[in-house]
Amino acid sequence: MDTAPSSQPAIMLVHGWGSCFADTWEATGITSLLADENRESIGVDLLGHGSAPKPHDPDEYNDLGAQVREKLPNTPIDAVGFSLGAHVLLGELVKAPNRFRRVVLAGIGDGVFEQSDGEDTRRILAGLDGTAPESDVIARLFRQYADRRSNDIEALAAVLRRPRSKPFKESDLNRITNPVLVAIGDGDFSLPADRLAKAFPNGTLHILINTDHFKTPESFQFIDTMLKFLDEQSR
Repeated sequence: MDTAPSSQPAIMLVHGWGSCFADTWEATGITSLLADENRESIGVDLLGHGSAPKPHDPDEYNDLGAQVREKLPNTPIDAVGFSLGAHVLLGELVKAPNRFRRVVLAGIGDGVFEQSDGEDTRRILAGLDGTAPESDVIARLFRQYADRRSNDIEALAAVLRRPRSKPFKESDLNRITNPVLVAIGDGDFSLPADRLAKAFPNGTLHILINTDHFKTPESFQFIDTMLKFLDEQSR
């Protein structure tokens, strides 16, 4: 028997740095769970990742939101982003909140309001080229994360070296009335996230217990919280 078309909007899923749609959303079973609820998944591979082109010039990554905009349908959709994907998704939400309904931002925090001094990027790049000290666990974890897949390390390094955009302004987020869920692990290096969640008039913060940054997409707490949040619009 054919499944009746869903009256629910599609859900766009945007992965983090060093990953891709297949690894972050399909391998964790999230797309299957959404299909069980008769929800269409729109997969995005950001430039430099997965099936997308992988240039080695950092300037080519000046607009990571292009892959998101290319796949936005004419009607508003729900969207979920993790880490770099959440940051990219937030930028598109600020530009055009009418293109979205409910939005989940996972693995990012109050740092979106601050201008980076580049130290974190330098640490990760040192991890990628093997020059990070043994004591720098975060740098080594990023290298391990990148090595788990058939990634182009030079392309991932170029993503990190891309021209930096200006920090987000709370005043911009104050104007966004979409329901927004900020989900972050209690062991995530992107904490805190209270300021980010409170900047949205309809923002909610959910702390994932015993969860670090990299484990967020496969956390049962995250998946359950995300699905419940996205389902609230139908109640």
